[in-house]
Amino acid sequence: MAFFTENIILIAIAFASGAMLLWPMVMKRTAGASLDTLGATRMINDTQAIVLDVRASGEFEAGHLPNARNIPLAELDQRSGELAAGRPVIVCCNTGMTSAKGAAALRKSGRQEVFNLDGGLNAWRQAGLPVVKN
Repeated sequence: MAFFTENIILIAIAFASGAMLLWPMVMKRTAGASLDTLGATRMINDTQAIVLDVRASGEFEAGHLPNARNIPLAELDQRSGELAAGRPVIVCCNTGMTSAKGAAALRKSGRQEVFNLDGGLNAWRQAGLPVVKN
């Protein structure tokens, strides 16, 4: 018992770091399916998927995927009806973490075909794919 009381801070740090390592995996599961950049471009070309960018409007204007719509995550619950029904939705942000929350929210509201862009806009740029600036 003395070991635990003497090392409680180290035990807490180990527990917290383990939780931080597991957090991205938990977020991926709540977001549902995800696509890499190749899968996303195929889906966009083959099914005319809607690309939804959930970043703030200033970030969106600085650079986004071609033909992307911008609905910030904070407004998604109220504005999700603006997305055409019957088409898949690819949700993106800078890194894929915020878009995972957006994809989960869309799934919760009843959308069936919702995908998170793995790595977000950063992965899109690394793949050498086009980015549009407003």
